[in-house]
Amino acid sequence: MICLVPLYCFGYIFFDKNISPINDAAKIHTYYFSVNGSDKNDGSVEHPFKTIAYLNGIRLVPGDSVFFKSGEIFNGNLLLTGSGTKERPVVITSYGDANAVISGGNGTAIDLSDLSYVNIKNITCKGSGRKDGNTKPGISISNCSNVSIENTDISGFQKSGLQIYSCNNITIDKVYAHDNGAAGIGVEGDFKSKLTTRNIFITNCTAENNPGDPSNLTNHSGNGIVTGHCTNVIIDHCMATNNGWDMPRIGNGPVGIWCYEADSVIIQHCLSYRNKTSAGAADGGGFDFDGGVTNSIIQYCLSYENQGSGYCMFQYWGASPWYNNVIRYNISENDGLVSDSRAGAYVWNSSKDEKQFHGCDFYNNTIYNSKQAALSFSVTSERKDFRFFNNIFIAKDSLIKGKKGNDVFLANDWWSLEKKFNADGMNDFANWITSSNIEQVNGNIKGLNLLPPFKSADNATITNVSQLNDFYNYKISGYSPVTQSGIDLQALFNINTGDKDFNGQLIDRKFIGACTHP
Repeated sequence: MICLVPLYCFGYIFFDKNISPINDAAKIHTYYFSVNGSDKNDGSVEHPFKTIAYLNGIRLVPGDSVFFKSGEIFNGNLLLTGSGTKERPVVITSYGDANAVISGGNGTAIDLSDLSYVNIKNITCKGSGRKDGNTKPGISISNCSNVSIENTDISGFQKSGLQIYSCNNITIDKVYAHDNGAAGIGVEGDFKSKLTTRNIFITNCTAENNPGDPSNLTNHSGNGIVTGHCTNVIIDHCMATNNGWDMPRIGNGPVGIWCYEADSVIIQHCLSYRNKTSAGAADGGGFDFDGGVTNSIIQYCLSYENQGSGYCMFQYWGASPWYNNVIRYNISENDGLVSDSRAGAYVWNSSKDEKQFHGCDFYNNTIYNSKQAALSFSVTSERKDFRFFNNIFIAKDSLIKGKKGNDVFLANDWWSLEKKFNADGMNDFANWITSSNIEQVNGNIKGLNLLPPFKSADNATITNVSQLNDFYNYKISGYSPVTQSGIDLQALFNINTGDKDFNGQLIDRKFIGACTHP
């Protein structure tokens, strides 16, 4: 069947998920492997083969299945040959109650190149360690189509745990990528195009403790999940934590979940917390739309206690234009405490050209920072058509770092925990609005200067995406003008705001912040 995944106002993404094994025993080969077997056996469950080297000599045909015995460790580098078809995919999996382990040593555990209709599931891949001899990714998929990776555990590789290059129609589900170097999951395409890698679906994945690539001294490493040079990507119900702490350089750094040079990306229902960067380096944030991102959305996500900002809007020199992106219904708590932003949300443009960086709607987010600022603009942040609607911005002292420029601010709630209000060196909210010519409609003030009665602010502790829907800390408990002082973006600006808030509740179009009132 063809699965249509909604891309909200950007159309639909098509994923081919018809990869069920065919049960016609007369037309398929089933190969069993056990470390107690022999390569002279017939490969049946009673008389299994033994080594990966033997499997590398078998050219698989459509409908073939390979079963590794659960709990056993198979040393070697699987170089898969042979594609399946839509009706008869090739399947690589385990048999028994647990994952079998493919120990790749200093190389790649599983390598797929120029193949199609392959399903890898219920496998653990281990390398010798990012600083102990391994120099490769854990699972490498290049120039492939219609591949599914499910329920895999990948660790100990110097590059990405799972690396995808120049592929289309790829489904990644329940991958746990940890203790790798460059990234937990890395998706890339030809650097000249966003189209060679397309239709990538990443769901229910965790990228944890991927500290950095010790051999990369010229660019970022230690990312959680990163996608670049690609089109039509969904990252859904994924988590990134404790990544990036051992990047071996000072400069641009890693982020928990992010994309660059990408079109039509949705990052949603994700959790990114306590990600890091190397001492003195930049970034280390939660989520990021970086250089060249277009027509994309971050929504329903939680970011907290990342060393960099929770939500980053970046454009680097040399990237293609960045435009038409949306960040909505997200929460940031105490992000940006270490690296250069010192704020929950951060805008930066090293191209120094507003024509390269334009068109962002940032609405119905809750940015809470009891340690630093809520919103930061770099010295190099030239931009146009950035609009901030119906957000809650709460900071320790000064609410904004840098210059807010000509951005549109309307129906936002601003609160300084130490001074009630402090922005642009001003402590009088009404005077700030008048002098800045913001937060007004036809001369009527629409902005607020109130501390909302949150249920349990400044207290994020969740560590699993399954807890996101029940994360009610930033719901308004009791009556507050915040619940009805927003603006209807559909009516005023024809913005399709969707119909649900951070917690999945139907929205009231005039609420402020990420969570509608009870």
